[in-house]
Amino acid sequence: MNTPNPDAVITAMRHWLEQAVIGLNLCPFAKSVVAAERVRFVVSDARHVDAFLQQLDEELDFLATADPQAVDTTLLIHPTMFDDFETFNDIVGIAEEAVEEHDLEGVLQVASFHPQFRFADTEADDISNYTNRAPYPTLHLLREASIEGALAHFPDDPDVIFERNIETMEKLGKTGWDALGIGPAKEE
Repeated sequence: MNTPNPDAVITAMRHWLEQAVIGLNLCPFAKSVVAAERVRFVVSDARHVDAFLQQLDEELDFLATADPQAVDTTLLIHPTMFDDFETFNDIVGIAEEAVEEHDLEGVLQVASFHPQFRFADTEADDISNYTNRAPYPTLHLLREASIEGALAHFPDDPDVIFERNIETMEKLGKTGWDALGIGPAKEE
């Protein structure tokens, strides 16, 4: 399998952020961070899981010490290694353990996105899964202080976000999602 050009991967991820995450308001806190260009996009070309996990360690350390006004969040993307969602989900568990191992619990947290994302107890084609579907397998490293700061200005209970996202996806449907043109970078 050819590894996509990192610039094309980032372009596809930016499109997803603009069309889905911000455009559908799946995360009401994303717009300001994206507009301020405080999202770090890291496209991994690791050839094996150990190298990817080493890169995760480096990104956790980087984000923990970076100025939040320069880099507020990191998207660690691997365009080819984790096609299987179950395997990727295992990596998410390891990433969460890495946060603890770096003594960053309460400082950073991990969210995940995958082209085949699937919530527990849902069918693979359930439209609710699309709230966490991105063009490529992605670990989203977030600052807890940023989340807490955003929630302080959020008028609703945070659980409303998840419920509203499901409603949005149900109204949009698979046809509407497909019309957004969200997917991996096209081979040239």
